[in-house]
Amino acid sequence: MAQEDVKCCGSKFFLFLAAIVGLVTFAGLMAGLTLGLMSLGLVDLEVLSKSGRTQDRIHASKILPVVKNQHFLLCTLLIGNSLAMESLPIFLDKLVPPWAAILISVTLILMFGEILPQAICTRYGLTVGATMAPLVRLLLWIFFPVAYPISKVLDWMLGKGHAILLRRAELKTFVDFHGNEAGKGGDLTHDETTIIAGALEMTEKRAKDAMTPISKAFSLDLDGTLTLEKLNAIMTMGHSRVPVYYKDPTNIIGLILVKNLLGVDPEDSVPLRKMMIRKIPRVSENMPLYDILNEFQKGHSHIAVVYRDLKEMKGVPKNTKENAANKSDSHTSKGDGDKVVKKSPPSTPAFKKRHRGCAFCILDLENNPIPEFPPSQVVLGVITMEDVIEELLQEEILDETDEYVNIHNKIKINMNASYEKLPLPIQSPSESSSSALCSAPQLQGTTSQ
Repeated sequence: MAQEDVKCCGSKFFLFLAAIVGLVTFAGLMAGLTLGLMSLGLVDLEVLSKSGRTQDRIHASKILPVVKNQHFLLCTLLIGNSLAMESLPIFLDKLVPPWAAILISVTLILMFGEILPQAICTRYGLTVGATMAPLVRLLLWIFFPVAYPISKVLDWMLGKGHAILLRRAELKTFVDFHGNEAGKGGDLTHDETTIIAGALEMTEKRAKDAMTPISKAFSLDLDGTLTLEKLNAIMTMGHSRVPVYYKDPTNIIGLILVKNLLGVDPEDSVPLRKMMIRKIPRVSENMPLYDILNEFQKGHSHIAVVYRDLKEMKGVPKNTKENAANKSDSHTSKGDGDKVVKKSPPSTPAFKKRHRGCAFCILDLENNPIPEFPPSQVVLGVITMEDVIEELLQEEILDETDEYVNIHNKIKINMNASYEKLPLPIQSPSESSSSALCSAPQLQGTTSQ
């Protein structure tokens, strides 16, 4: 009988009892570390090691080298757990009858080797894992001859464990859960979650989703003159940049900066041709908003013309050079079409600095013909940097003086309406022009006059 093998209260009895306690503790530790360490993703540990709290950064930096080879770690912990659980009945059989050894071993393993350790490591896995990291390193060396070959087989069969990253839709939902309005303990404000969601959604939005239709855009005729009525109309709209067209309002050839009109005398009726007219980029209606934002960052202009290419709709492919010209800031003409394409440099930081505010962006109408564009390119509207930023913020940016139509809600808004009832003194044209120039480039759904 097992009771005759080891008598109670002897030195051997207490030695076996200590071995049983040690095996249960070791088995529980292996089971807890298996759940705790394997549940910690590599991405989560890298995030904690770089931007977590001070204590979390210390813990994550200790755990990260241990869990990098996940299959090797898994094999080591499971081998240690199996050895402890298989050895426990051997020692119990020397102290109690076989039926009691089975009952006690199952109870000890279930309570103290599985449930309790895994519950603790699930809640405090980072702390326990960092504390036991030296022991885990030692076990990796001890069980290396057995665990490493098995882990290589698992790598070959299942592939190495890669960091699990969230897809864009999952990340957006994850951010929403971290907002303080979700009631889940997050500390992100409404504006923060909105901006992050807008940045994630911008990859799916195109120029046609944020543009202002050409019928609602305020523009100037190249053959017109800057009379008092025209200058008042420009100031009323409150834009800092106004498109310029030639003959047809859809044939936009450039733009004029309103600040360049400060020195214009309304009594002189200066022709618009005599003013400095800048080139305006042309972008396809299907161009992503991020690409448009990159074009705006080059410094040529903060407003662009959106067009639809009828050849693409009919399935006629375009060559690479033509695609590059459409995405760049170039404007082809009959006489210098190839020259303009060659001058369009790549989007690099050096390019941004070199061409910002340079003569390359100015239309020289005295020495060069008026730019002409392919008849297959139908102008749909205009888009500004403010339109792109509004899609990022997912909110309208209301200017102090603009009159426009909200393209999302189709509501006409006049920011000057609230001031018309105030007894303000009459301003001179120069004072009105100065106040109008404070507005940002707001072609967002502008009404034509």
